[in-house]
Amino acid sequence: MVNSKLFAQNPVDDGGTPESTWREWGRSFPELDLTGCSRLIIVAPHPDDEILGLGGTALLATLSGINVQVVSVTDGGASHPDSPTVTQPEMERRRRSESDRAARALGIPTPVRLSIPDGKIGENRQELTDRLSSILGDSSADTWCASTWRGDGHPDHEATGDAAARACADTGSRLIEYPIWAWHWAAPDHAAVPWERARRVTLPPDVQAAKSVATNEFTSQIAPLSDHPADAPILPRHAMERLLRPYETVFV
Repeated sequence: MVNSKLFAQNPVDDGGTPESTWREWGRSFPELDLTGCSRLIIVAPHPDDEILGLGGTALLATLSGINVQVVSVTDGGASHPDSPTVTQPEMERRRRSESDRAARALGIPTPVRLSIPDGKIGENRQELTDRLSSILGDSSADTWCASTWRGDGHPDHEATGDAAARACADTGSRLIEYPIWAWHWAAPDHAAVPWERARRVTLPPDVQAAKSVATNEFTSQIAPLSDHPADAPILPRHAMERLLRPYETVFV
């Protein structure tokens, strides 16, 4: 999910805001109402964002009869740029395979893969906008496009959110945004986060379990590739705690 070279300071490496702090905050948000959504397109900058950010929502939508499709923008090859163990093409193959297995575990369709270069979504923003517009088609408000939040703090996440917003404006689809990176660097009541637009999707225990099984497929990101420091997990345990809650959050 993350290319730490893109950041002057990596909040995951520094620990980030502890999940206990988020739990103690105690703020609740209105539940997201999926009424009126007949088609949900989930746009993921990297293979795993779709599951970590909205895996539970995707499963609930599927169970409700909503047509769910994931669009994976990159193949995630830049996650371990200095690895002595895995080349970028091999990492891309691994991450595509992990994402396919996670989709099967969750019971959603295999993602559509655009294979835009990892770390360079901003440079290819217009191409992404055009391709998302084509996928969304001449739709209406019953087609929802869920993308990473435009203020998430990760360049690829923000560029993807911006392209999705433009595509929704072009097609008439409804945009919703999901934060991922923000849970690491933000804190309760952080002024940069649009909490007034936040909605909650409560995940029943069986949906939580299915999301956990799907998440465990991403071994290239949650487990070390080797003992070399450059092969350390991108998503250590303390980061995963913030992404495997009994609910998911979106901005509407």
